[in-house]
Amino acid sequence: MASLRRWVEAERSAGRRVALVPTMGALHEGHLSLVRIARQRADSVVVSIFVNPAQFGPGEDFDQYPRDLDGDAGLLAEEGVDVVFAPSAADMYPEGDATRVRVERLTEGLCGRSRPGHFEGVTTVVARLFNAVRPHVAVFGEKDYQQLAAIRRMARDLLFDVEVVGGPTVREADGLAMSSRNAYLAPAARLQATALQDALGEARRRVASGETDARGLLEAVRRRIAKEPLAELDYAELRDADSLESVDRVGRRSVLALAVRFEGARLIDNTVLETP
Repeated sequence: MASLRRWVEAERSAGRRVALVPTMGALHEGHLSLVRIARQRADSVVVSIFVNPAQFGPGEDFDQYPRDLDGDAGLLAEEGVDVVFAPSAADMYPEGDATRVRVERLTEGLCGRSRPGHFEGVTTVVARLFNAVRPHVAVFGEKDYQQLAAIRRMARDLLFDVEVVGGPTVREADGLAMSSRNAYLAPAARLQATALQDALGEARRRVASGETDARGLLEAVRRRIAKEPLAELDYAELRDADSLESVDRVGRRSVLALAVRFEGARLIDNTVLETP
């Protein structure tokens, strides 16, 4: 930690912009796309790799979460990343740790409802990463839309001098959003998981043709998910894209968010909808 801080201080003293891309490792093209955005916006790039225990609830997949630090480091070297920061749990949560960061309202629905404590774990570790790395800019994926909204609010409320940037969701050839948890999917579940993108596409088509009522859009989404025998819908909701408050119809900017389980693998996806 001390050597990282010395390096960051030297970079900032030299007038160089520092970017941070926080990850939990098991890197894929989605993560690497965020690294490339960071490179465009800064002179130096730090990628953190830390499987954060505080954002996993009881019975979740902390122990099973894929880890491949050597492979990740190789991918990041190919991208020209300046620093790979892979702290231990003791580095991030010192003995006697008693402080948490919680963002209210934005984290209370959607994934926050089915994963209590998750976002508090996320915002706590990101706040600590911001303090450790002191980045000018930090890049997060838009696939985790609620997480991105909560981190933006935290950065604003706690006066972090960090520009929080969202990177577009990167998809497999068949439309499935890239995720480290896709590795959990058995072949049949992997095939059925494309239903998320199909359902979101159906909603986009309906809005483009003039439909804006939330009830009709969500019914169409749920019908599409229900066609897959292995799919267990956690939620399908239409929210205001900025406040994440529930809305009755598509407004200026709304987000349709999904969470679906396939044999224990919980996948999320979303699309931003705008009236023509």
